[in-house]
Amino acid sequence: MALRNRELEATIDLVAKSYDGPDEINNLDAARLPNKQAVVEAFKHLRPAIYLGFYSTRDLDRANLRFALSEHLYPAYEALVTQIECVLSYEHRFHGAPAREGHAEEAVLGLLRKLPEIRHTLSQDLSAAFEGDPAAKSIEEIVFSYPAVEAITAHRIAHELHLAQVPIIPRIISEYAHSRTGVDIHPGAHIGPRFFLDHGTGVVVGETSVLGANVKIYQGVTLGALSTRRADCCDPRAQKRHPTIEDNVTIYAGATILGGETVIGAGSVIGGNVWLTQSVPPGSKIFGRAKE
Repeated sequence: MALRNRELEATIDLVAKSYDGPDEINNLDAARLPNKQAVVEAFKHLRPAIYLGFYSTRDLDRANLRFALSEHLYPAYEALVTQIECVLSYEHRFHGAPAREGHAEEAVLGLLRKLPEIRHTLSQDLSAAFEGDPAAKSIEEIVFSYPAVEAITAHRIAHELHLAQVPIIPRIISEYAHSRTGVDIHPGAHIGPRFFLDHGTGVVVGETSVLGANVKIYQGVTLGALSTRRADCCDPRAQKRHPTIEDNVTIYAGATILGGETVIGAGSVIGGNVWLTQSVPPGSKIFGRAKE
C-alpha cells in the first residue's frame, strides 16, 4: 500500500508539472469562468416560461399566471446575470476585453423583454412543424416529443444573447441543446420564422448562416464554410462564411451547402445528398448531381 501511495504521489507530480508548458491546457483561472451547469439551469427556467402550460405541475389560469412565470424568470435572471458578470470579468482580466459595467443586467433584461417575441416566433415554428409533418397528431405532441423543438428554442434564446455580445454563455446553451438533440446550430446564425427541422439529427448550421422564413431542413444537412482557417474568420472581408437560404426553401437529407457567397434562391428545393458551393436562382430544383 505504501509503495502504491508513493507511485500515486509521483504520478500526481507528473500531472501537475504538465501544467507548466506554455502550449498546454494550463488555465488555472478557470474557476473564474462561468459555471456550465448554472447556465443550463437558467435555460431550464427559460424554457418552461416559454411553454408554461406544457411544463407546469399545477393548474394554471390568468390569476396565477404571473406568479408561475415569476417562479422561473427570477431564478433565470439571477443565474444569468451572475454567470455573464463572471465571464465578462474573466474576458476583461485575461483577454483585455473592455470593462462593461451593467452589461450583464442589460443583456438579461433585454432577453427577457424579447420573450414575448420569441414565443410568437416559436409558435410559428410549431405551426410549420405541424403543417409540414403528416406524422404529427397535435402541437402538444410536437412540443413534448420533437427534439428539434428544443434545439430551435435554445437557439432563439442563445441568439439574443449573442446579439447582445455576451461571450461563451450562448455557446453553452447551444451546445447543451446539441448534446441532447443532435442538432448543432451556432448562436450567431440568423433564422427566420416558421423554421422546421424534420427529424433534425445531424443538422449543422454555421455561425454566419442566414435563413429566411419558412425554411424546411431534413436530417444530416450541413450549412457550412468553404474554409476553416482562423485568418479567414478574423478577416472583416471574409466574415460571411456560411450560406444564405432564402424564403420557402426545402433542403432534403444529407445535403451540404457551403460558402458565404452561396445563396439558395427563394422557393428552391435541394435534393438529398446534393453538394453545393455556388448559388442557385429562385425556384431551382437540384437533385442527384453536384454543383460546384
